[in-house]
Amino acid sequence: MSKKYLRQRRTFSPTLRKEVVRLVESGKLSASAASREYMVSPTTIYRWIYRYSTYNKKGSVLVVDKDSQSEKLKQMQQRIAELEQAVGHKQMQIDYYEKFIDLASEEVGEDLKKKYDCAASSGSSRTKKRFPGQ
Repeated sequence: MSKKYLRQRRTFSPTLRKEVVRLVESGKLSASAASREYMVSPTTIYRWIYRYSTYNKKGSVLVVDKDSQSEKLKQMQQRIAELEQAVGHKQMQIDYYEKFIDLASEEVGEDLKKKYDCAASSGSSRTKKRFPGQ
């Protein structure tokens, strides 16, 4: 006789099925380990997961479209380019202002950086007045 005829049909209670699904979801058992332990096919374990899982609800569909992903990537790359351009512009302004202060220091004959130096602001709190009398 073959093995197929010796095996009896078994039914598992919904509470046992839910317990197996909980063990698989918590990571204590893998689906293949659960199928070996309870002598059930892996397909049956996945069917139980589909039916009793708290995470995999029936009817929830995640649609991922290749076009939407590529469009999102293009938008992100464009935004990065805009931000890099803005940072470059601000750096040019800083260089211009530093050069202006150096030229003004030469004209006045004093080191204006030392005279009016204050801590750089991070922009996250109130800034101090840079020049006296304001």
